[in-house]
Amino acid sequence: MSSAVRRLSQYLFKRYSVPAPAPPAYVAPPPSKEDLNYADLTIIDLSKAKTAEGRKALAEEVVKAMGSHGFFYVINHGYTQEQTTRVFSIANLTFDEVDAEEKKVYTGQSGTVYEGYKPRQTWKIEDGVQDQIEHYNINRDVRKREHPQALKPHLKEIEAFATHNHFNVLYPILRLLALGLELPEETLVEQHKFEAVGESSVRFMKYFPRSKEEEKRTKQVWLKGHTDIGSVTILWSQPIGGLQILSPDGEWRWVRHIDNALVINAGDVLTFLCGGFYPATRHRVIQPPADQVGQPRLGVFYFSMANDDVKLIPHEESAVLQRAGIQRLCEDKDAPTMEEWRKNRTLAYGSSQLVASQEKGVEEEVISGVVVKHYN
Repeated sequence: MSSAVRRLSQYLFKRYSVPAPAPPAYVAPPPSKEDLNYADLTIIDLSKAKTAEGRKALAEEVVKAMGSHGFFYVINHGYTQEQTTRVFSIANLTFDEVDAEEKKVYTGQSGTVYEGYKPRQTWKIEDGVQDQIEHYNINRDVRKREHPQALKPHLKEIEAFATHNHFNVLYPILRLLALGLELPEETLVEQHKFEAVGESSVRFMKYFPRSKEEEKRTKQVWLKGHTDIGSVTILWSQPIGGLQILSPDGEWRWVRHIDNALVINAGDVLTFLCGGFYPATRHRVIQPPADQVGQPRLGVFYFSMANDDVKLIPHEESAVLQRAGIQRLCEDKDAPTMEEWRKNRTLAYGSSQLVASQEKGVEEEVISGVVVKHYN
């Protein structure tokens, strides 16, 4: 089929296909009005990344943001507020419109990859308390697995959402990160190809309120301080508070909601590949602010990971790393592949026995020869 015929075929499909029915509308609650200790995060206007000059300027901003907080916002990412609202509505029906018996059918069966539903009370939090978080994970190849009946009319939109996150958000960010290391723009993109074997994925996540006794026993922590397994985490901002980051001064600070913005952070894989120049961000989730207590917290994410066969060693050719020095998590000869790191960290998360560290408030485990820290 010629490219012209393919384009015409795609156009006719979009033009005359029957639109998906509207999902039950999710109405987001208002943002908190509490006086909270918010982190002062950089806002990156991704529309400026369309030119070489714009990318150069944005790369400098991203380097500063990653060095200070490890988090930043992205605006002008290509989705309208209406599109974002619809995605949240689809995310919500994943939990509210699928009954318990059908959820069992689509519950993930693998301990080494997040797929389908993760039920509540799967992960250990503290003092015998387990989590109250349910999530549904969808590989970027949306058709790779079957999905609940309620989601089937919306698979085309979920596919578009996964593709948009990968090509229009992740790739531009990876180019900025590469420029910040004075590497060719496509260096990190080549290690995160959409068509490669890997587990970059969309995740819908719902945090449910807990009992007063559970809150007391865990000191209101819903998800312990941790770093993400993959490369870049894309969080679609939502108004229920709870996300906090551990600032360089040792203070936990709240992340403020911005309408139709993305919250971006680095995961372990960037620490491996970028020689510690972009450290994985330490963050946690706690009980929402006082004026939002008792409300479920709906999350929409895109978790990116490198191609499964990528060996997680630093880009020694970076002039920046040569000047700043390379911080390795392990010796290059012992470095895991993305697949090995993903499987081992997923298998251990929320189930392994952690050991108290010499650092105050830190627990540790060793995965693939690398010390992984959890922060309380």
